[in-house]
Amino acid sequence: MNKARSDFLFATPTFIYGAARVLDLYGVFDAYNSSSTDYEADYKALWSDWSIVGQDICSAMKQFEHSLPPGNVVRDDELRKADSK
Repeated sequence: MNKARSDFLFATPTFIYGAARVLDLYGVFDAYNSSSTDYEADYKALWSDWSIVGQDICSAMKQFEHSLPPGNVVRDDELRKADSK
């Protein structure tokens, strides 16, 4: 599963870039990832935020399933059978 990131607007610096920033007194090396339009930037930010929410929900569901005693896990096929009745 690809992990969504909340820091996609920030450029990922290299070691040399980080070392050069030590001497950067005027902020010349400040860089951010950009989008061509405000709409595109909002779309990327919303997509990333909701992807993280989805990952959190999946993680919580897995954690909950692992906390149940053996034999108490409800499977999808059992839910479908109950809905079809």
